[in-house]
Amino acid sequence: MTQQLLSALIVDDEPPIRAELRYLLEQDSRVGTVSEAGNGTEAVERILADRPDAIFLDIQMPGMSGIKLAETLKNLKTPPAVVFVTAFSEHAATAFELDAVDYVMKPVETNRLSKALDKITAKLSSGRPGTGVERTHRLAVERGGSRAFIPVSDICYIEARADYSQVICPGGEYLVNESISELERRLTEDGFIRVHRSYIVNVDDVHDVEVSRGGLIELRLDRVDASVPVSRRRATEVKGRLGIG
Repeated sequence: MTQQLLSALIVDDEPPIRAELRYLLEQDSRVGTVSEAGNGTEAVERILADRPDAIFLDIQMPGMSGIKLAETLKNLKTPPAVVFVTAFSEHAATAFELDAVDYVMKPVETNRLSKALDKITAKLSSGRPGTGVERTHRLAVERGGSRAFIPVSDICYIEARADYSQVICPGGEYLVNESISELERRLTEDGFIRVHRSYIVNVDDVHDVEVSRGGLIELRLDRVDASVPVSRRRATEVKGRLGIG
């Protein structure tokens, strides 16, 4: 079985420190995606939207401290693994009382970070059933320069747009700053299927299947009055998922 890559969130109010830690994380083959937040409030938004596997959390930040954020995360049904990354050692006892996976001192060294990742993967492996894919309940989107969160059940289909993706819902169209491949990984457990290199479809929205004389398949989606093509390479998988011959 292929090991699932970790998704990580760095929470620190100093951009140079975030950049250095991002670089170190991206050098580790166990890490897939890395995102950043500059304060506790932004971190909560990212966590609720992206559901990262682990957060690397500074303690002393303006506004909400790292300790306070970690306390807040304990209210989640499935909180991310927390690694405190700080220049101060006096908070270690408090950190472990909050079930932190590790406590890493700045400046972070590669070997020390690798040990923290060992602890994260061990914790996640012990707590994940089956494939270990956590369902994504909401998706962070943008429209007209504004950021919002929409339930994934509102999404009818997604279309690739270079390095971005366009999400089509009954209420409008939105941009997501993620590739369609990353969205495929995140949304598979929520009833979505990749039908084409450029399209992901919510299976519940497929109302009709149209087959041309040449054998090409299109899926009819009534909620947004649209048809989405199915590539020949994915036709067998799509038919099986939809229960058609």
